[in-house]
Amino acid sequence: MVQSKMFGEALPVAFYERDARQVAAELLGKLLCRRGRRGLTVGRIVETEAYLAEGDSASHSFRGMNRRNASMFGPPGRAYVYTIHARQCVNVVTDTVGVASAVLIRALEPITGIPLMQIRRRTKNPLDLCRGPARLCEALDISRNLDGWPLLNAQRLWIAQETTAAKMPVAHSVRIGVTSAHDQPLRYFLPDNAFVSGPRTLNRFRERTET
Repeated sequence: MVQSKMFGEALPVAFYERDARQVAAELLGKLLCRRGRRGLTVGRIVETEAYLAEGDSASHSFRGMNRRNASMFGPPGRAYVYTIHARQCVNVVTDTVGVASAVLIRALEPITGIPLMQIRRRTKNPLDLCRGPARLCEALDISRNLDGWPLLNAQRLWIAQETTAAKMPVAHSVRIGVTSAHDQPLRYFLPDNAFVSGPRTLNRFRERTET
């Protein structure tokens, strides 16, 4: 396990065995960690979106299981990585086996391995490294070969609690970039964080809640 002044252990399966909306809110402030051949890259999760198993036409599981979305159907605590426009996006699978729900990681605040992220993203602008689901996958080298990967051990890809983390306020809004069920308030983010994606108007007019 990775344990240091910053990193705790990988989150247990019990964290993921819950409704996607709860997981999406509580993932904020956690650390997405990726260890590859070139080193360790870590970002603090600042924005997520929940995708539900029932009544959610924007979810990849809405029309049932297929080869592309099989990981969404469980078990919980695994990665669901899909390709869109030749780029990858990473989700965490939630709830129980057979309940196809997941949380999309939309944005990170870069923490560790920033020079490596800059090389992969071909930019030195910190705001362009992990602000958006495809960008963060490129920065952390998350590809389809990690689809179905268990996030429960500190190997290759996992999510950890930041040991010094304090309780953070959480805001939510409608989702971004979907053509169906776009009016659902299932996007969660840390207010006033520069690394959150999306239009400023959406982030400005928000309803705040507390975790």
